[in-house]
Amino acid sequence: MDRTSTRATPYLLVYGTEAVIPAKVEISSLRIIQEAELDNAEWVRARYEQLALIDEKRMVVVCHGQVYRQRMERAFNKRVRTRLFQIGQLVLKRLFPHQDEYKRKFAPNWHGLYVVRKVLYGGVIVLAEMDVQEYPKPIN
Repeated sequence: MDRTSTRATPYLLVYGTEAVIPAKVEISSLRIIQEAELDNAEWVRARYEQLALIDEKRMVVVCHGQVYRQRMERAFNKRVRTRLFQIGQLVLKRLFPHQDEYKRKFAPNWHGLYVVRKVLYGGVIVLAEMDVQEYPKPIN
């Protein structure tokens, strides 16, 4: 290659070859294959090895994701206190900011005095007010 050509980069002028970023080396481009002078069989084998490496990396990432999720579940479940409710038991309902009943910053965090009408699977209960009017949504 002519080092005095107007398209020559400073890297080419100093080192005598063009710079190639690592991403282009890992995932071969046509230019890299031509410079390395690989034949088709070698290129196919190299490409297959790269694809197998990508699958292996993907499996490692999936495993790490599962381990992370399990660790987060354990950390969360440590703080959860299970409570068993009985039909007819009196309870207070906690108000959270995303709920319709939530009023403002300095409003009470608890609402009413409710009676447990039904106990469903997973700790879900159906509440009713003292005057037997059933609350429209099940509570967890």
